[in-house]
Amino acid sequence: MADVFISYARADKARVAPLVAAIEARGWSVWWDPEIAPGREFDDEIDQELQAAKAVLVVWTPTSVASRWVRGEARDAAERGILVPVRFGQARLPIDVRALHTTDLDDWGENPASAPAQACLSALGAMIGKGAQATAATPDKGKAATAKPTPQFSICVLPFTNMSGEAEQEYFSDGITEDIITDLSKVSALRVISRNSAFRYKGKNVDLPKVAAELNVTHVLEGSVRKAGGRVRISAQLIDGESNGHMWAERYDREDADIFAIQDEISQAIAKALRVHLLPEEKKAIRKRGTDNAEAHNLYLMARQTYVTSQEMDGRSAQAIVRICKRATDLDPEYAEAWALMAAGYRQWNDAQANDTQAGMAAVDRALALNPDLAEAHAVKAQLLQIDGNLDAAIAESAAALAHDPESYEVNRSAGRLHYQLCEFVDAARFYEKAVALMEADINSAAMLVSCYTALADAAATRRAAELTLRRTEPILERDPNNSVVTAYSVDALAALGENDRAKARMQRALLIDPDNFNMRYNFACMLAVRLKDENAALEMLAPLFETISASFLGYAKADPDLESLRGDPRYISMVAAAEARLAAEAKAGIAGAAAARTGS
Repeated sequence: MADVFISYARADKARVAPLVAAIEARGWSVWWDPEIAPGREFDDEIDQELQAAKAVLVVWTPTSVASRWVRGEARDAAERGILVPVRFGQARLPIDVRALHTTDLDDWGENPASAPAQACLSALGAMIGKGAQATAATPDKGKAATAKPTPQFSICVLPFTNMSGEAEQEYFSDGITEDIITDLSKVSALRVISRNSAFRYKGKNVDLPKVAAELNVTHVLEGSVRKAGGRVRISAQLIDGESNGHMWAERYDREDADIFAIQDEISQAIAKALRVHLLPEEKKAIRKRGTDNAEAHNLYLMARQTYVTSQEMDGRSAQAIVRICKRATDLDPEYAEAWALMAAGYRQWNDAQANDTQAGMAAVDRALALNPDLAEAHAVKAQLLQIDGNLDAAIAESAAALAHDPESYEVNRSAGRLHYQLCEFVDAARFYEKAVALMEADINSAAMLVSCYTALADAAATRRAAELTLRRTEPILERDPNNSVVTAYSVDALAALGENDRAKARMQRALLIDPDNFNMRYNFACMLAVRLKDENAALEMLAPLFETISASFLGYAKADPDLESLRGDPRYISMVAAAEARLAAEAKAGIAGAAAARTGS
């Protein structure tokens, strides 16, 4: 049974999805989107979940206030004292709940750190904490309760500052931060703020008590990393969020090879400072890593940084990821995470220019042979199967990935991509919402949300997604105005917001600078078709792309809702037919070449 039951109208699902992601990022389970058939069993499950929930979040909108189901669930929750109401669209509340404080979320901006979101999350936290205490105090059918322990403390690990004097070492300080977040998340007595929420403060001079208040945490960990000459120096300090007092501080000056020991010592020192008892299995989980080879781990962090900061169809970054991961697996052939990341690089490379998934599949199968429970490996395999057109197997792998780690960035991003190609845009939006909540650097998922909500004809959600895309693209373009891929995302966002003149001017400039960029031109074609309704310009933009389009990307384009208006045009039909004929001939030639090589002719 879930911690939070969300009552809402199905028509508002896309609006509710980012709120669900913010709640789940706090570590609370949510019941909101059941995949069961309507009927008696459906009603029974709703009732069971409603009665078991520690808090009921009712989402009032102009649609939901008319739903007798939502109103009934709100009354039930109010009678039990666990109702947390929120409102969108200045909905007129039912008369029997107007006396209750209701948080307006119209201005929350899908930002969990915003004041409205924090008010909502704080109210939920209070309800959940009260419910956990009641469950622990009440025996279940005569047996002692075995309720999940409520975390005693909450902590935000701020991004460690790179003190190396070299910007290219940023990957290492970010990687150390992520590792410590992961380690502390294994301690049941701690609630740890997600990477994405913590990294919003990267590079900023922050007021620590203010950060603690914004994130509703009891403690903040900050630190710095200096890496040079085969040595690493890490300074860290634990701050009480209310008093701003130092609870613990330490500096570690060791050889590079001692990095794992330092991370273990930091996690255990924090637990000791907070007087938190580490269970034996938690100590074991903290020490468990993908590799014991410090240099392999360093290379993995380097490749990981390249992966999360690169964009789709970025062939150069994809090749770099593959090369770095190959070196890491040379150092440690049993490093499953490096094999899985290598497969992700091959997948990205495949989208950019190749038509062969064999190398990526071999890497991901090696990862799964080493660690069958590695969620990211299942997610990448799902994408490779999707590229090969094996959608049933891709769906199964995506489900396995979600079962292993529903909080993984890569898992949610992969699921969004799969459901988008299946034209299941509600589900695609849900997964992309989770992906953008988990990774601040992810621009592609934000841009995909614009397309999902456009396909769903949800103007308000489309606007919110476009604004999010611009918030992520504009800082990059200020530093690098010639970044073609990011420019393409920003152009579509501008057009979605009705700023057509700015969108067209930015598009023309990008085409002058980088006229042959495949991904950029494809995104421009989508924008011209779905935003500006200029089918002729869209077809002209697509024509050279279909001459070299890969089999995997052709399948994606044929399902892309942004190109729906072109599909009946004879020119588009001719382009698709010519591409399919070319790809069939290339595949036939490849088979013949392989046969000739086997026979030695």
